[in-house]
Amino acid sequence: MREVTEVLAGACGATWFVTAQHALPLAVLTASANSALRDRWLPALCSGEVLAGVGVAQLRRPGPPAVTAPRVDGGWRFDGHVGWLTGWGICDVLLLGGVSADGRIVLVLLPARETEGLTASKPFALAAMSATRTVALDLDGLVVRDDDVVDLPPTVQWLAADAAKTANVGPHTFGLQREAVRRLDDTSARRGDATAAALAQQLAREGDRLRRVAYVLLDDVPAQDQLDDRLAVRAAALELAVRTTTALVAATGGGAMALDAAPQRLAREAVFHLVQAQTAPVREATLQLLRDVS
Repeated sequence: MREVTEVLAGACGATWFVTAQHALPLAVLTASANSALRDRWLPALCSGEVLAGVGVAQLRRPGPPAVTAPRVDGGWRFDGHVGWLTGWGICDVLLLGGVSADGRIVLVLLPARETEGLTASKPFALAAMSATRTVALDLDGLVVRDDDVVDLPPTVQWLAADAAKTANVGPHTFGLQREAVRRLDDTSARRGDATAAALAQQLAREGDRLRRVAYVLLDDVPAQDQLDDRLAVRAAALELAVRTTTALVAATGGGAMALDAAPQRLAREAVFHLVQAQTAPVREATLQLLRDVS
């Protein structure tokens, strides 16, 4: 799965990011106690016949909940604003999260379309990933039945699990960096550029080392342990991806600036990785690393 993710992210960031949204709803539904909901959606989600999107990033934001979900007769009422929803018009169903009055996260699965109480913005014009059709959602009295509830974890528990997960660097960052190294190496060979060739080898070694450390942390260390180490590795991998794509642009020259040129696209996608699934600890670790190396 990691290797597929690395290949996808290196080939096309938008394709990777839309398909990546599918993983969380699939995992949450697989573990859900709502057997009827599992039976209704899981086979088609597993086969890929149905593609899922995610509207939970707002749950990470500090302060009053961006989306509230008080209890109503037979279900839950969702009100608020989802700032980021990727894959609108591409995904078929949506995992949506809100905060209940008694301190739980209400996770529901519903069709990804406008309905009474749910409206979507136009797709954002983004510096990278515009093809992902990312929108904002406004929720105003959206009532979701109990039948569509996937899970009701305590907010503290959900945030702790999310913090442990987002502390890790994902395979997508390594895939992007590896593709940039490959292209840098090809460019150096084509031009007979010894400096670029040496730099490609150095950047490849850095990426391989960080990748090994990151996957050891994922495979051999309990998820809640060594969060500072995980954050440091994620920050280092993000900085390395930006540095590698910058080197690719510099080695390519003016042709890198063409709209259909891979170097500038990879550089923009590397910048996107800086803010994807960004939490306050991730931001702090990234900024501290940049401060240390400046």
